Amino acid sequence: MTSGYTLEQLSIDQSVEYRKVVTEADVHAFADVTGDTNPVHLDAEYAATTSFGQPIAHGMLTAGFISAAIGTQLPGPGCIYLEQTLKFRAPVFIGQEVITTITVTDINERRRRATLKTVCECDGKVVVTGEATIMLPAATA
Repeated sequence: MTSGYTLEQLSIDQSVEYRKVVTEADVHAFADVTGDTNPVHLDAEYAATTSFGQPIAHGMLTAGFISAAIGTQLPGPGCIYLEQTLKFRAPVFIGQEVITTITVTDINERRRRATLKTVCECDGKVVVTGEATIMLPAATA
């Protein structure tokens, strides 16, 4: 799909799933881009001394999968991200598959906005929850 859904094409409870396995390269690339070099993400020896016992992915890397799902699938290209709440509930480890689910919960036709429930899971466990507000472009002829 090269263009996203229009506001008129959305419906309450419409949902998509986005899947991504987190790799060590992903974690290091995120650290390089953002400057977040916290050793809990990058240093196995250090991470072994934490309650996690091993390196964990950056929470915001996981949250980035929400952005990917919204920007590429629902509603997709053309939408504008306005707001996102996040609750980090559990760690994501290298090698885990993150399943991100985006669900339409509200549509405001007058303001051309939609509210989306955002959930990331690994191995059946919720790792991130939140809510996004996005703006959709006007339909084109």
